[in-house]
Amino acid sequence: MFNPSAEFYGDRKSMYKQSQNSFKSGDKTRPISVILVSSGSRGNKLLFRYPFQRVPVCPALTAKQRSPYVLNTTGDVLEDQDGDSRFSDIILGTILATKSDMCGKKFELKIDNVRFVGHPTLLQHPHIVQGSKTDPSPKREMPTMILFSVVFALRANADPSVISCMHNLSRRIAIALQHEERRCQYLTREAKLMLAVQDEITTMTETEGSPQSPFRQILPKCKLARDLKEAYDSLCTTGVVRLHINNWLEVSFCLPHKIHRVGGKHIPPEALERSLKAIRPYHALLLLDSEKTLLSQLPLDCSPAMVRLIKTCSAVKNLQQLAQDADLALLQIFQIAAHLVYWGKAIIIYPLCENNVYMLSPHANICLYSPLAEQFAQQFPGHDLPSMLAKFSLPVSLAEFRNPLEAPVQEAHLIQMVVWMLQHRLLIQLHTYVCLLVPPSEDEPGLRDEDPHPVARVGGRSLSTPSALSFGSPTSSDDMTLTSPSMDNSSAELLPGGDSPLNKRMTETLLASLTEHERQVILSIPAAQNPEDLRMLARLLHYFRGHHHLEEIMYNENMRRSQLKTLFDKFRSVLVVTNHEDPIISIFQSPME
Repeated sequence: MFNPSAEFYGDRKSMYKQSQNSFKSGDKTRPISVILVSSGSRGNKLLFRYPFQRVPVCPALTAKQRSPYVLNTTGDVLEDQDGDSRFSDIILGTILATKSDMCGKKFELKIDNVRFVGHPTLLQHPHIVQGSKTDPSPKREMPTMILFSVVFALRANADPSVISCMHNLSRRIAIALQHEERRCQYLTREAKLMLAVQDEITTMTETEGSPQSPFRQILPKCKLARDLKEAYDSLCTTGVVRLHINNWLEVSFCLPHKIHRVGGKHIPPEALERSLKAIRPYHALLLLDSEKTLLSQLPLDCSPAMVRLIKTCSAVKNLQQLAQDADLALLQIFQIAAHLVYWGKAIIIYPLCENNVYMLSPHANICLYSPLAEQFAQQFPGHDLPSMLAKFSLPVSLAEFRNPLEAPVQEAHLIQMVVWMLQHRLLIQLHTYVCLLVPPSEDEPGLRDEDPHPVARVGGRSLSTPSALSFGSPTSSDDMTLTSPSMDNSSAELLPGGDSPLNKRMTETLLASLTEHERQVILSIPAAQNPEDLRMLARLLHYFRGHHHLEEIMYNENMRRSQLKTLFDKFRSVLVVTNHEDPIISIFQSPME
C-alpha cells in the first residue's frame, strides 16, 4: 500500500554479510534469504536467490593445504555454516521445488537451524504446442514450467506469527506471478533469461576457471530478480513491501513486527489485533505523517473513503465526529483507522482537550543533541525540545499551560507542539481509573487468605460489563450512546420521581451484589443520604473496578466530567482514584525504532 525506499544495487560482500549478520544477531523477524525455484520439463531449477552465495575470491585458497588444528579466521572461511549458505543451488532447487500435489498450500521445511517457508503455485498454460496432422515433420515440444515457488529462508526458531506473515507474502507474490504468466507468460520469459545467464556464467567459469555468482549478473537484467531483492531489503529495513510485478500488478505487504516495537521487542500481532478491536468511538486518530505525504503514498486505486478520512482527520476529533464530518459510517471509520494503524501510518489517542493529562514517556530520548531535538527546533523556531519535555516531567494537564492573556495563536502553537511530541512517542497520556475499596470491619482486621486482592475483587462481588459495553468487535459500539460527552446528562436519572418506590427498589437491586458490610459502609456515608447520589453510585458500580477510565464513563453514560468528580469526592472514603495509561492504546504510545 505504501511505497518504501530501497536501493537497487550494492556490494556483493555487504549483501552476503547482511544476511549472515541478521542470522547471527538473533533478529528472528528478518529473513535469511529469498529464493525462486521452478519445476518443469527441464527439471527442478533454482532461478534466483538473494543475498548471493559467497564464492572464493582466490582459487588458490581451495588448494591450499591447511592444518586441521589451525584456528579459522574470517578471511579463510569460505562458507559460513550458519544460514542457508551451506546449501548449494542444486540442493535447494531439489528440496524446494515440490510436487504438484502440494501446490496451493503452505510449504514449510525445517533443516537444522533454517526454516524454509513458501507457497508452491501450479501454472496452467492455455497454449499447448502440438504437431499438425497434415505435417509429417516432427515438432519439438517447447520447454514448459509446471510450478514455481517464492521461498523465504528464516531462522528455525522464528516466531510462528513471522512464519505466517512470510507465507502470506509468498502467496501474494505467487498469485501476481501466476496472473501475469497466464496473461503474457511473464514468468516464463524471466525464467528463460535467468537460466540463460546461469548457463553463460557456468561456461565462462569452466573456461576461465574463476567462479562467479550468476545471480549478480541476473540482477541488472531481470526485473523479477530486482523485485525479489527489493522485497528482501524492505523486510530487513522498514518491514513495508510494495512491488509492481511486471510494472503492472501491485503487491503490498506489511510486516507488523518491524513497524510496531516496544523497548526493542516487537508487539505480537495478537496483541495488536486485540487493541485494534477495542477501539471505541471516543478515541481519535492521529496521523504520523502530513496529509500531503500520506496521500502521495496511497496507490492510484485506493478507496476514496480513505482519502476523505485523511483529509478530514484531526487530533481534536473523536472517531464519531470524524465519521460525521467525513460522511462515512462509523464502522467504516473503524476499519480504515485500524488499517492505517496496522501499517504504522497513524496511532490511536484520546482527542486533545484541556483536561488531558500527559507526562514524559519513559522511553523518550531526552538527549540535548538528538536528531529529534534538531527536527523540533526546525519545526518550531524559538523552542527547544529538552525544555519542552522538562515541563512534562510530572503529570500535567494542558489546561495548566493555557494563559488567558495570550493570543489564540499561541494556544494553537502549543497544540501543534503537543501533537508533534505525541507523533514521535515522547509523551504518554494518563487516564483516571476508579476502584471500589471498602475498608474491612473491626471484627475482620485483615483480609482472609482465601479472599482475592480487593482491587481485583472489586468490593467482594463478581461484576461483568453489560453486553453493550463489552470490548469486542467495533460493531458493538453501535449499542452505546452515540452522543458527545459535553452534552447535558439527560439520561443520568433512572426514573423521574425522586424517592419513588420503584427507584428505591432499583437502587437496592444494584446494591444487592455487595456484601452486607459493604452496603453498611456505603450507606453510612453522608452523601448516601441523598437518593440522587446513591442512585448514581449504584448505577456506576460496574465501572468502579479499575478497568474503565473517566473518559469512557463520560461517553458511555453521557455525563459531565464535573459530575463524576463530584461523585468521587462525595464517596472518597470507599473510592480509590488512580492514574495510569489506557492499556488499549498504550502499545501505540511507545517510541518507534
